[in-house]
Amino acid sequence: MKRRIRTITVFGSSRPRESDNECTIARHLGAEPVKKGFSVCTGGYGGVMGAVSRGAHDEGGQAIGVTARFFKSTANKWLDKEMRVKTWRDRLFELIDRGDGYAVCAGGTDKLVELAVVWEMMNKSLMAQKPVIVLGDFWKSVIDRVREAESDPESPWIERQSSLIEFAGSPSKAADMLAAHFKSHAR
Repeated sequence: MKRRIRTITVFGSSRPRESDNECTIARHLGAEPVKKGFSVCTGGYGGVMGAVSRGAHDEGGQAIGVTARFFKSTANKWLDKEMRVKTWRDRLFELIDRGDGYAVCAGGTDKLVELAVVWEMMNKSLMAQKPVIVLGDFWKSVIDRVREAESDPESPWIERQSSLIEFAGSPSKAADMLAAHFKSHAR
């Protein structure tokens, strides 16, 4: 029986250029999960998304992109498979649904929304708990502040058993954390 390949959805900005350090790191973020047996899924465009797709492609893995007709941009050339949806909302939920785990890179309000939606859906048990790895310290103050605001012990909506979001300092550490999660939750 063929084992299903788990997919890591990576949320990353389209703004960085290929020569930027963010894209160098993102290429590693695409390659490292592939080395652990995962495929990667991104929003399918350029910048960090393109670099992640390229890293997966260069490592011989599968890169899936979810694009939307809402945007006028074209998909990056490193994708093995493009899924085209109609709206931004459709794209967001397709990215979430496709992920067995998530890696979140620095970015603007779009990345904040993606992180917040995944976090809230798991916090409210609207989806199964899945690993969420935030790369670097960019989101740390935001996450710490939200955790502080929700720390009321009477609240039913706080991270009671364990933190739903973890931090990794490098792409290889993120891939190790994802692999460890699935190894510890193997059936």
